[in-house]
Amino acid sequence: MLANERVGIGRPAGASSGPAFHALADGETATMKAWEDFVSGSRRENLPVRDVVIRSWARCQSFLVDARADAAPVVGTDHIEALRRDNRDLLQAAATTLVEAANLLAGTRTVMLITDANGVVLDAAGDRTTLNSARDISLACGGQWGETCAGTNGIGTALASKQPVLVQAAEHYCAGIKGWSCAGAPIHDPVDGSVVGLLDISGLKQSFSGQALALAVVAARQVEWNLARQTEAEHVRLLEACLEDSQKYAGEGLIALDARGRLLYASRKAGHLLKANLGSEVPQLSRGIRLPIVGLGSGPVGGAGDRLPVPADWVRPLMLDGERRGTLLVIPGATSTRPSGGRRTVPDEADQTRCRFADIVGSSDSLRAVIGQGERLAPLPVPILIEGETGVGKELFARAIHGHGAAAGGPAGGPFVPFNCGAVSREMLGSELFGYVRGAFTGAAAEGRIGRFELADGGTLCLDEIGELPLDLQPYLLRVLEEGVLYRIGDNVPRRVSVRLLAMTNRNLRHEVAAGRFRRDLYHRLAVTALRVPPLRERHGDIPRLISHFNGLLAERHGRSPVRFTAGALELLQRYDWPGNVRELRNVVERAVLLSTGGSIDIGDLPDELRDVSRDVEGVVEACGWGGPYPAISGPAMPISAAPSPAPMSLTVTEQRTIEDVIAATGGNLSDAAAVLGISRSTLYRKLSQHGIQRTAVRRTRSGPDGIGCDRA
Repeated sequence: MLANERVGIGRPAGASSGPAFHALADGETATMKAWEDFVSGSRRENLPVRDVVIRSWARCQSFLVDARADAAPVVGTDHIEALRRDNRDLLQAAATTLVEAANLLAGTRTVMLITDANGVVLDAAGDRTTLNSARDISLACGGQWGETCAGTNGIGTALASKQPVLVQAAEHYCAGIKGWSCAGAPIHDPVDGSVVGLLDISGLKQSFSGQALALAVVAARQVEWNLARQTEAEHVRLLEACLEDSQKYAGEGLIALDARGRLLYASRKAGHLLKANLGSEVPQLSRGIRLPIVGLGSGPVGGAGDRLPVPADWVRPLMLDGERRGTLLVIPGATSTRPSGGRRTVPDEADQTRCRFADIVGSSDSLRAVIGQGERLAPLPVPILIEGETGVGKELFARAIHGHGAAAGGPAGGPFVPFNCGAVSREMLGSELFGYVRGAFTGAAAEGRIGRFELADGGTLCLDEIGELPLDLQPYLLRVLEEGVLYRIGDNVPRRVSVRLLAMTNRNLRHEVAAGRFRRDLYHRLAVTALRVPPLRERHGDIPRLISHFNGLLAERHGRSPVRFTAGALELLQRYDWPGNVRELRNVVERAVLLSTGGSIDIGDLPDELRDVSRDVEGVVEACGWGGPYPAISGPAMPISAAPSPAPMSLTVTEQRTIEDVIAATGGNLSDAAAVLGISRSTLYRKLSQHGIQRTAVRRTRSGPDGIGCDRA
């Protein structure tokens, strides 16, 4: 039998005089005796213990939890960092509450903790001395406090019962934890109400107050409110990103999902096309449901057979601040066919209207130089790395290289197969590239599947976002490049392929190599022949030609007449920096074609982001108290080939640095930053996207590696 003196008997100092607390304090000896009877098996019925506790003890015994344990187990360092990344939204929502707790709980001998939905501690704050003592029982970052790991406790029992719970001293199941008391309150997802984490207040029993449960509940509700505000803002931005892409897919069904696989938007055609293409039972599409899609990690827990086998080529990432925060499913208008034999019919996607360098519009020196390089490299049987910012037209160069190489009798006479490495989950990426055989993994198609390398055999495989390729898959890609041999997943039969690889990226792979995120040997294998497609701001004189080209092309596509741009509108279009490059320019022209009523486009008809640059920057300068002359967007025309003199920074750089400084000063709170800048929150979101500003990156430069620290006092 365990010694009573190990956990201590007696009334905690400074205890509340409330009747509920008196019952617990005065009955601690009886609770301890009941626990000893329970774990020894001498008595199980009519124990003088609360129902929530006795039910938890029973669960712990069924889980074979060691009643003699004196601490919770701890996850590894790498695992806790991964969990913190996965729960960054929860941690961001709890950050203010933890900062307040560091001051509120100082000197009270209590601490506040945030855990994930499984009871692993992600962050802690409160009394510094107690934080140090808590580490002795693993009540710190990485501690696993689910009931299956640590028995009855405020964290695990609240998660198991899905309600706020107070566990007092002797009520704990594990003997070494009975010197503590704790109160836990679950934190619920604002969309579907599921438990996403827990807020716990713990302390040594001598100084713990029963009122801590009320404080835990109030603090958990505050975190939920912050989480709801964050989620609402992110969903609005994801919907904006979805609607921006919707014009590209006029005849197809669209479904937008958030990061947890929950439905945000479904077009009218989506449900019908989903059923027509998949031929399986498809759930009713209503906002907030989780679509059970293979490979996206969404949907209810269950067998792979209950999940929708969505083809990878339907999947497009929805990016926010440079991170994938959602998914767009593009469902084809015609039912896809999958012939037997384990091969999917993926036609050659070479487009005859975009397979020549002559199809690339522009005559600037920077563009002609890279076209010349491409023409020389196209006939050579070597991989090519195509680098450039988002929207510069990297795929146009890839298609032109393929077409030019085929016309010159080079290595690209076969099919052109494009694939976006960032458009599918990490788990699906290997099977999409290399294929798999029957039974290779749970949820695999019965007939197996051919990979993109084999589909491109004898032709060109164009891999977009090559920087998204996980490190553990990069050796396999290098092997195929070096030896021309691949193995399907789950197979030991070598398959020889002859593929010309074109890799595209908007990242700086040299920096990725230095950071350890990209293999040096693979980079050097790809970058022997590299092309850098210049951004639109470096293509002096090309903007008028591109406007004319898109004007005629898009007017014909939409059955409208080309529009006329006034001199003022053309001047503004030429002076704008085009952070979205040619793609952004094309979208602006298409918008003009679709929305024009009189056939003429003036400055007032252009999108806000073009017209508001000058006004926004002036508002920023005025709001922040920073002086100095800044060039106005409505001033005299500036030659495209010359920079203003003697200004040391361009308007765009000035605006970008100002926004970054304000975001850093407001701790990453975009609502506060927008208020300080004197612009709307939606305008601020557009600015972040235009300048490639990542809020987390700005905060890291001011507040450490991850912006939120463990065990803050």
